[in-house]
Amino acid sequence: MQNNNDPRRKVYKLRINFSWFYILLILGIGWLLFNNSGANPQKVEWAEVKEMFAKGDIKEITYVRNNFKGNITIRPDRLSKYADRFGGKVPASSPHFIFLVSDKFDAEKEFETLNSALTPADQVKIVIENESRAWMDILEWLIFPIFLILMWVWMFRGFNKNMGGGPGGAGGGIFNVGKSTGKLADKDKVNVTFKDVAGLYGAKDEVMEIVDFLKNPQKYTALGGKIPKGALLVGPPGTGKTLLAKAVAGEANVPFFSISGSDFVEMFVGVGASRVRDLFRQAKEKAPCIVFIDEIDAVGRARGKNVGFSSNDERENTLNQLLTEMDGFDTNSGVIILAATNRADILDKALMRAGRFDRQIHVELPELKEREEIFLVHMRGLKISDDFDVSFMARHTPGFSGADIANVCNEAALTAARKNKSEIGKQDFLDAVDRIIGGLERKSSILTPTEKKTTAYHEAGHATVGWLLPYSDPVFKVSLIPRGDALGLTWYLPDERKILPKSYLMDQMCALMAGRVAEEIINGEPATGALNDLERLTRIAYNMIQFYGMGEKTGELSFFDSTGARGYDLTKPYSEKTAEVMDQEVRDLVDEVHERTRKILVDNMDGFVKIAKLLLDKEVIFAEDIEAILGPKVKPAEIAGESESNDEITIANE
Repeated sequence: MQNNNDPRRKVYKLRINFSWFYILLILGIGWLLFNNSGANPQKVEWAEVKEMFAKGDIKEITYVRNNFKGNITIRPDRLSKYADRFGGKVPASSPHFIFLVSDKFDAEKEFETLNSALTPADQVKIVIENESRAWMDILEWLIFPIFLILMWVWMFRGFNKNMGGGPGGAGGGIFNVGKSTGKLADKDKVNVTFKDVAGLYGAKDEVMEIVDFLKNPQKYTALGGKIPKGALLVGPPGTGKTLLAKAVAGEANVPFFSISGSDFVEMFVGVGASRVRDLFRQAKEKAPCIVFIDEIDAVGRARGKNVGFSSNDERENTLNQLLTEMDGFDTNSGVIILAATNRADILDKALMRAGRFDRQIHVELPELKEREEIFLVHMRGLKISDDFDVSFMARHTPGFSGADIANVCNEAALTAARKNKSEIGKQDFLDAVDRIIGGLERKSSILTPTEKKTTAYHEAGHATVGWLLPYSDPVFKVSLIPRGDALGLTWYLPDERKILPKSYLMDQMCALMAGRVAEEIINGEPATGALNDLERLTRIAYNMIQFYGMGEKTGELSFFDSTGARGYDLTKPYSEKTAEVMDQEVRDLVDEVHERTRKILVDNMDGFVKIAKLLLDKEVIFAEDIEAILGPKVKPAEIAGESESNDEITIANE
């Protein structure tokens, strides 16, 4: 016996809505158009009808005068003659055939002539009538209006979902395209808090203070202070700007609107400005609240710098409206604007000023301690081996953003699963770092013996010079296994320096030049394998002369534009003669690096060759192997009598 009170029993309810009307309407139209009472008559021409008359096969003809159509019923005893016309089967219902004529057809005269030639027993019963078309006439009048109504409903309901309606947007029709598409965050669904944001010490403190402004405004207003109107999160991609905004949405007990900068940009003129107005109108109604605009550079680009657009650009109109709403004649008390971008240099100055964005919160790449905390956050759901050292991985991922570290953890888990392991170990993480930095291992790549030898000596040159120069970053690993576009890779362990002395830059350029010089020493001529090295070396050399003021002839001049004020100005801030002097200084600097690198390799030829042969034999060597050949590496800190060292990883890509 079935228990009707069983909570597991599903109850299905038939829901009636406006869509049923469409379904019934379509079915009714189909029935009226295609209903033929089960008959399947075959079409014949009038000449064949005359032959049927002459043979006495026709029993009855019903001629519809207003349709110029005749329906033919064959005598039952003659149907077998026409079985092949119906696929071998005798039809059970009539009419059996139909014929069509023109409006000049005289039915009475034609049928009377044909019947007069037949015997009384074979004469055909003729019925002439006008077909009732009341429903068809009505349908012909209704189809077009109904079609227009359906299109109207579709445009104002379905199309609206793609033009500003739907979840999080404004509904009600196509005319609501100018309504804001900002989404009001549901606190029950946002499960990110500041505990989930590792590192970012200074940035997190600034954002937490904004939340505290809204929770305890009396604490600050009691002394006469005012709540900041806006804060701009600035930093490289993947550093956690959007994550901080999610944490604010999860922590703040006030309404939180989120929208992307690209949501303001539309093909329709005036839509962007309209959406800005509607967004701030909604925010004012729910004040105090927070409005988060992600990737604000999509709409906040400096005015007059949109190449290819006229002065009446839609983006500029949207930006003007945004500036007015943030700090115009009408103040938005209680509405705090939180925005994020990684292109703060291209934002309009009016948008960056105090009163609109009172604070610029810099979200930088994580340092050593912060990377360790980020690893711990992303390793929560992973099965890690007991002997895994988190600090080791943090030291070997310098320059990695939070998103990069999350990717490392995920790749390590996939690598361990690929090897059918039950736990994720240290080697899995190292393989993940290799894959992310160098690319996927190209096992199918086949090098000729000459190419493999050239690549081995090229990488050995990097390793030798990088190990012997005191200011160069120590080598961590050298690989002869092709990855990505590189035939060989050399990993370094750089210090996290904030200030780079000239000695450091010179040693770095020597380490980059070492691959080309090694090719020249071994093969007697250069090869194309040093393309990436020379590109990076040239960039460093020009930066030293043009930006850092390290040139002997140009002196302490810097032509770096940190403000972006020159914009798309095609003129140079220096003369042609100064450009020639800088080019010559760069050439002299690169020549000096080349000669110094050659001398180092020639003076240490034995160690250089041993490293290359070891690399050919093992394909992958580590710092211990290099130290066994060249001895311990002398570091700048040890030269200065200090004991500080910081081992972290970067890459030289061939």
